[in-house]
Amino acid sequence: MLHLRIVSPPSETDTVCSRLDGNDGVTNLVVLPGAARKPPGDVVLCDVTREVANEVLDVLDTLGIDDAGSITVERIELLLSDTAQRISHGSAESDDAVVWEEFAQRMAESSRLTWSFLAFLTIATLIAAIGILNDSPILIVGAMVLGPEFGPISAISFGLLTRTFGRVGRASMTLVGGFLFAILTAFLGALVCHQLGWIDSSWVADRHRETQYIVHPDRWSFIAAVLAGVAGTLSLTSEKSSVLVGVFISVTTVPAAAYMALTLALAQIPAFAQASLQLGLNITGMIMSGFATLVVLWLSWGSAGLRFRAARSHAISR
Repeated sequence: MLHLRIVSPPSETDTVCSRLDGNDGVTNLVVLPGAARKPPGDVVLCDVTREVANEVLDVLDTLGIDDAGSITVERIELLLSDTAQRISHGSAESDDAVVWEEFAQRMAESSRLTWSFLAFLTIATLIAAIGILNDSPILIVGAMVLGPEFGPISAISFGLLTRTFGRVGRASMTLVGGFLFAILTAFLGALVCHQLGWIDSSWVADRHRETQYIVHPDRWSFIAAVLAGVAGTLSLTSEKSSVLVGVFISVTTVPAAAYMALTLALAQIPAFAQASLQLGLNITGMIMSGFATLVVLWLSWGSAGLRFRAARSHAISR
């Protein structure tokens, strides 16, 4: 379930409470008259099931609460209440319901190119490069877990769904800019190591290396990327966000970027082209499957103000 804290103008509080009280998915409704100071107003507290969260937020939006007051939504980790248990029907649907407002805000944050995004992606690419040189699957997996690239990938899918092409553009710039920065950094590092005699091109020709799969793009790598895109999108739209770690491990985006940097530094153009193709196929597959998954979720759970919320998150993130 979700906990809502609403700062309502006194003139709208009775209407807000009556609309909330009439919803079967709302419980623990509490009103604190005049408790809010900035912005001034009444504080309304309630708990709602994820299934009705979009409906409740739509009602509050129609009343203009987000303009004159504020709405805070928090996940409830523990709620001991027989009433709450009854209204949620004790089913797994509550975990799977999509709260579009929550998802839109998360995608707005994922669209931004930040120093932390660049740092994590660059460090992941450098670790992957070391793993490739040492033929170490353990380092490769560690680098894949560290990579933050699925955020902007999912933001692109969401932007295509909501037709907020400004979000698509920003997320694309974040993704491309992040990979270019990471690849350039790894390229410069590999170039220095090559000049020092630490590495040479002999490892590129070794066909028995365990990490050779990185530069062999085929139908199976594309299918894996598609499946990962579905799993990643489902994890972001539901309560099962821990699944996202498995998504990172299953797709070779970061290792492919590291391979590009190494082969470019050693002037191994054919291997560089293969790694570039692998990276492109993986990203394309995840964007396509992420978009398709969001369409299915939209048809399953309803749009519930999806277009308006996406536009508002787009405006906030600018």
